[in-house]
Amino acid sequence: MKLPMEETRRRRMLADGQSYEALCEGFRWPRPERVNMAVQVCDSWAALAPDRPAILDLRGGALRVVSYGALHALSRRVEAWLRAQGVARGDRVGVLLSQSPLCAASHIAAWRMGAISVPLFKLFKHDALDSRLGNSGARVVVTDEEGAEMLAPFGLATVTEEELPEPGVWDAVETGPEDPAVLIYTSGTTGKPKGALHGHGVLVGHLPGVEMSHDLLGQEGDVLWTPADWAWIGGLFDVLMPGLYLGVPVVAARMPRFDIAQCLRICAEASVRNIFFPPTALRMLKAEDARIPGLRSVGSGGEPLGAEMLAWGREAFGVEINEFYGQTECNMVASACGALFPVRPGCIGKPAPGFRIGIVDEAGHETQGEGDVAVHRGAGSMMLEYWNNPQATAEKFRGDWLVTGDRGVWEDGYLRFVGREDDVITSAGYRIGPAEIEDCLLTHPGVATVGVVGKPDPLRTEIVKAYVVVKPGQSPSAEELQAWVKDRLATYSYPREIDFLEALPMTVTGKVVRKELKARAAKEST
Repeated sequence: MKLPMEETRRRRMLADGQSYEALCEGFRWPRPERVNMAVQVCDSWAALAPDRPAILDLRGGALRVVSYGALHALSRRVEAWLRAQGVARGDRVGVLLSQSPLCAASHIAAWRMGAISVPLFKLFKHDALDSRLGNSGARVVVTDEEGAEMLAPFGLATVTEEELPEPGVWDAVETGPEDPAVLIYTSGTTGKPKGALHGHGVLVGHLPGVEMSHDLLGQEGDVLWTPADWAWIGGLFDVLMPGLYLGVPVVAARMPRFDIAQCLRICAEASVRNIFFPPTALRMLKAEDARIPGLRSVGSGGEPLGAEMLAWGREAFGVEINEFYGQTECNMVASACGALFPVRPGCIGKPAPGFRIGIVDEAGHETQGEGDVAVHRGAGSMMLEYWNNPQATAEKFRGDWLVTGDRGVWEDGYLRFVGREDDVITSAGYRIGPAEIEDCLLTHPGVATVGVVGKPDPLRTEIVKAYVVVKPGQSPSAEELQAWVKDRLATYSYPREIDFLEALPMTVTGKVVRKELKARAAKEST
């Protein structure tokens, strides 16, 4: 599967043969007046090289090569259905699908029309879907049979691949970099999940960091895969769309749960050369000392890796594991890159070319010591706004700095992660907001108050732990409350441990003091 290298080199943001310093010094964000991501990732390749492999589909066990021409035709069928439903520019289109050609085609179809795609996770339950569909105002969803059953209570128009009409041909809508294209919901670290709205320029904004994390992605023979779902920004814009844009075949082989044997099979059968592994997957591979031959690059993000993991990865994969950093609101802002500079254990890496990262104080001024990690306005992957939430958008910034909520410090030009300011729980690669779980548990008739925190765990980094005060005369079991959350939110975010207390630590205004609960959970784990 040789790349049409001339076109791929033209599309890449980082050229070969230059130092990191030279790449940063000479970097300029492209400022086109018109750009449409559907054209970038599909239509242009379908016109140039229709037989070029776009997606390597391994979902059925046997490898099926989906060309750019076939992906384009599938996206036109989705577009024909969307148009028949009256979808117009600016309308929101839900995509409730795991890794599959239809998932990619659905986003592409929405973007070509000037609509806004809304990725949705197949592990979401009723309440999680309800909050995102209700907030976004999506009234149509592309899904599969399982997803159609999940969506039946909402009264939306849904379609599966078998129900799609014949394709039509329409010109791509003229859009600019800041015209809305995709609405990706955060993990809900504080309050309900917020929708980060991104424009058509967001894909190019990801490229410097993505290319760094894969040792200058876009080399001949590259094949890209991640076990992370394409419903999250990490799967969608760290892997799928950059791969399609660069002409690097992307593997569709989502596993319901990470399985080492399946992972090794996928890598072998699809000749995978470039992988984004969530840290938990790496820990599972390390526990079994599972080796993967033939890799050219391994990236990881979501939580820091230690020196021991980096050393094992170097031996097991024959390459450095490049850690990268970002969040839904502004992604792939920093990365390690073994091809450009030494990887430093304990540090995330260096700013991707085009990104200005600062460590700022409470006033939004850069500081030399520990402070809040922030990204300066003008970054290519920065969100336009939180959907229908101007107050939260304003609170995300201090002057011209988007504040991530993480604490960090500079170390000889490397960004060292210190910790989080908010209460986000990082578990098995998922970022889980405690507020949404608390809200769910509070709807149970037996729960009076609840506090949810992360408890340290050697495999998952953290597990979700709930401290519950029950109502007088009620006695729900831990199993009952766990099932309550599983059925309403997501199977990955239920509390794996529940303790029942007489009272929770509260502020004078009646808010749960999660800091004390986190300290208690940490003590329990020692």
